[in-house]
Amino acid sequence: MTVVEPDVHNPLINEFWTRDATLVEQELASFRAQPPQFLPEADATELGISCPGAWVVTKYDHIIEMSKTPEIYSSEAGITILDTPPEFNSFFSSMIAMDDPRHTSLRRLVSKGFTPRMLAKLEDIVAKQATMIVDEVADKGSCDFVVDVAARLPLKIVCDLMGIPESQLDFVFDQTNIILGASDPEYVEEGADVLTALLTAGGALSELMFEVADSKRGGDSDDLTTILVNAEIDGEKLSQQDIASFFILLVVAGNETTRNAISWGLKYLTDNPDQRAIWQADFDGVSSTAVEEIVRLASPVTYMRRTATSDAVLGGQNIAEGDKLCMFYLAANRDEDIFDDPYTFNVRRDPNRHIGFGGPGPHFCLGAHLARREIMVMFRELFDRLPDIEATGEPDLLKSAFIHGVKHLDASFTPA
Repeated sequence: MTVVEPDVHNPLINEFWTRDATLVEQELASFRAQPPQFLPEADATELGISCPGAWVVTKYDHIIEMSKTPEIYSSEAGITILDTPPEFNSFFSSMIAMDDPRHTSLRRLVSKGFTPRMLAKLEDIVAKQATMIVDEVADKGSCDFVVDVAARLPLKIVCDLMGIPESQLDFVFDQTNIILGASDPEYVEEGADVLTALLTAGGALSELMFEVADSKRGGDSDDLTTILVNAEIDGEKLSQQDIASFFILLVVAGNETTRNAISWGLKYLTDNPDQRAIWQADFDGVSSTAVEEIVRLASPVTYMRRTATSDAVLGGQNIAEGDKLCMFYLAANRDEDIFDDPYTFNVRRDPNRHIGFGGPGPHFCLGAHLARREIMVMFRELFDRLPDIEATGEPDLLKSAFIHGVKHLDASFTPA
């Protein structure tokens, strides 16, 4: 069998994103200088998945236009490049792979877990958890910042939100790594059946959620699982699988994206000591803009896919009904027409109209406020307790076109 090497100049391909950062940025700038381009995908026929190609959308204004017109650019066919069966999409993606009216109904229900009262309760947990995380590394002088610090905070918060026992945190962490790192040999061995690995990890998380949901039926706790199992949409109770699928979405999205923002944040602060000094000198005054700048540059979700429901025109290009389009948030967050000095990390950047939490419209990240709070609280704790912490090497990048992920990042500090 002839093995075809992937085109590493194609941002739809995982290998594009693990190359030298300067080269990646140069090629993304080249894409932004052109109208949307239709590119082939990697050959995934061994997975039994069709891959006919997709439009690469990198300009900020084009992504805003797509985000505001979900009736033309649909989420229902899938949010990643692969054409997987509808039941696969709903299993792993829940409401972010839905269109209205189902999307609005479920989002309205789930938003009950993100009320001001619920978020206020979670903020206390965020602060306590950040302190505990730093307690465990403070006397060591070094750590794997991703595994020991960045990943632990959002995972704990999401599991608390859903009422998951603390004893299951490591298990949940391992399964989410498989789901979002299935293309990376650290999490799924090369040559292994990727679909089987994904379904096994998803099934394991579902079984955990089934057990937790059963224990919450008829209860009056204020965790989100209790709200979901005892609520109705259009007169119908949510099924066990509806609730499990939402849990998979929340634990994967809420864990992976925030942990990557925190991880990239340490890298950016290490590389830009002047910006770090500005933030440390006036933490409260600079935090809001500093957190937004971390999210802008990190863009933890590299892209989201949409599918055209009718013929359309985008950036002067004729889009055919059924075409796939990938909105590259990371590229758009460096758009020279929108951001002054877009490659510069500026903790006082204002305005900062980034789309690191997605574009405006029905699919804007429901947990954006909580994510911002987690990032801010984590860096407050680090600056207070380990003020000289810094990255001591380059990030070990996740092999993925979908997630701008960091698997490991060595860090050092003066032991507290």
